[in-house]
Amino acid sequence: MKKKILLPTDFSKNAWNAISYAIELYKNEECDFYILNVFNATGYALESMMIPEPGEKMYDEAKEKSEKGLGRILQRLSFRDESTNHKFIMISQFNSLLESIKDIVDKQDIEMIIMGTKGSTNASDIIYGSNAILVMEKIRNCPVMTIPENTIYKEPKEIVFPTDYKTQVKRRELQYLIEIAKISNAAIRFLHISEEDILDEEQVNNQNLLKEYFEHIPHTFHTLHNVDVKGGLSAFVESRNSDLITFINRKHSFFGSIFSRPMVKNLGYYSKVPVLALHDIKN
Repeated sequence: MKKKILLPTDFSKNAWNAISYAIELYKNEECDFYILNVFNATGYALESMMIPEPGEKMYDEAKEKSEKGLGRILQRLSFRDESTNHKFIMISQFNSLLESIKDIVDKQDIEMIIMGTKGSTNASDIIYGSNAILVMEKIRNCPVMTIPENTIYKEPKEIVFPTDYKTQVKRRELQYLIEIAKISNAAIRFLHISEEDILDEEQVNNQNLLKEYFEHIPHTFHTLHNVDVKGGLSAFVESRNSDLITFINRKHSFFGSIFSRPMVKNLGYYSKVPVLALHDIKN
């Protein structure tokens, strides 16, 4: 069955990097890649009550610029030694990024969003741009993978999954992670950062569920004591040269809070490693 993957672009180097990463990751899979550029005619936001319409100069100029940019991407893609099982659909929309993504995810039944962490503003002190954070926070019915700006694709061999074992994870929530692990032959490293030496009964039960879900995929369990979550995770990933970090994006998860806006500037090692935010499935 064909995969449907959405690749938002603002024509920055980082966005092209994310497109390249997605194509390589799914190189042996049959995929429709939807490459989306959102344009507007009032700067960065649709805050104006006066929205330009087709036929007006500002609208037409912005749309032409968007379509030309997508045309250049299509041309670059044509130079790649591309597998015939990939199809590219170009979408130029006048909208806010978030609304446009929600619309396409819903209408096209998109199963994964892959995007850069930073946009064309590319301020050096910002590791995760506001758009990447917004999409990770607000899109809760589709996994979001973010690719740092200087990431060169290499097949993921080790995926780190931080967990406190306090929340029961459903098998359905992990289907995309399991799929990525299978197509890239990656191992999963479950990382527990804790002040306690032993797990309580509920935590043991949740850990056993993970063992069951991943029985056909190489995996190991690791614990770090007396370190803060951010620092511990960063040190673990860096010391092992891990390829991907994943977490389930629950509203109040201990890891999800790392991606809240005030903490984004000091994400450290996450600036070098792609992150996959999986969505939680409501009961």
